[in-house]
Amino acid sequence: MRLLFDARYIRTDFHDGISRYSAELAAAVATQAPERGVQVVFLIHDEAQLAFLPTGARTLRIHPPTAVREPFTALLLNRHRPDAVFSPMQTIGSAGRRFGLILTLHDTIYYRHRTPPRDLPWYVRLGWRLFHLSYVPQRLTLDAADVVATVSETSAAEFARVRLTKRPVVVVPNAPQRLAELLPDGVAEGASVTPGTRNLVYMGSFMPYKNVETLIRAVGELPGRTLHLLSRISPHRRAELEALIRPSGGDVVFHGGVTDAEYARLLAREAVLVSASLDEGYGLPVAEALALGVPAVVTDMPIFREVAGAGALYAPGEDAAAFAAGIRALDDPARRAEVIAAGTAHIARFDWGRSASVLLDAVATLPTRG
Repeated sequence: MRLLFDARYIRTDFHDGISRYSAELAAAVATQAPERGVQVVFLIHDEAQLAFLPTGARTLRIHPPTAVREPFTALLLNRHRPDAVFSPMQTIGSAGRRFGLILTLHDTIYYRHRTPPRDLPWYVRLGWRLFHLSYVPQRLTLDAADVVATVSETSAAEFARVRLTKRPVVVVPNAPQRLAELLPDGVAEGASVTPGTRNLVYMGSFMPYKNVETLIRAVGELPGRTLHLLSRISPHRRAELEALIRPSGGDVVFHGGVTDAEYARLLAREAVLVSASLDEGYGLPVAEALALGVPAVVTDMPIFREVAGAGALYAPGEDAAAFAAGIRALDDPARRAEVIAAGTAHIARFDWGRSASVLLDAVATLPTRG
């Protein structure tokens, strides 16, 4: 079987969620494919993407996914006679295809928050907003595939609730990156994580629904601690949040963007991962913290429960006092150790090898097309 794996969403500057998902799953699929009798060819649009694919990977270079000819991609791919195509997104053109197709929709968050990524071309941003005004375009897109993939059971349940597709839905889970390998000690077995609750780490955007305001109010009740806000932030948004800081409370540090290595070092230093987000597609930073052996205090909602299990303490998203209480609860070494152990065991279920196996199982079920 010949499988075309759409790797065009891999970024060459820094990973976002889709980019990391693409790169990690690509590596795991490339490892398992030979024993399954599957020949994998990766679709790229930039030679620089080769650096993020397995050594010796077979590639086919085509247009970028934002190109105006993207709706006609299937007609181009037909010439290369694939048996199956997998895309980590749902926007690849499928009209006229003569191959099995798996499209991926990670979540439905953009139906509730329609602001598109700012780095997309204006015509893509406009189309994005129009596309998400109704479920109808998404239904037509997903029903053009043979199988729809998603990254969590929570998303799969939401698809069913809103009747988003008639096609079978398979969960190809997201999984955390191995932050321990980025620590000065090296690999996971030698990594040094100092337990504690002195540092509160938030990794994520500052969009309104991320509700960073609750974290700032919570640290206002926790003198002697520091809230680290890691991501890039606009001057206007920073001024809004700075106005909420209580001088008598804990410190708030705006890092303005960090490398993965810096992120790992901050988490490894007497830290708790915090998120008061009111809506999430997955919550990858929570998974990354648990995999490193760091507990979390997060909003009580289904996706965080799925990702963290008993490896986190939960609070209502807009209740700063409850967040502060959860952080104080982890001051108890025994309680903290219990939460860390539960989180480590829970997150071990999310593994790229297992995700690749699920995907290849789904590929094997695709109908043969002439």
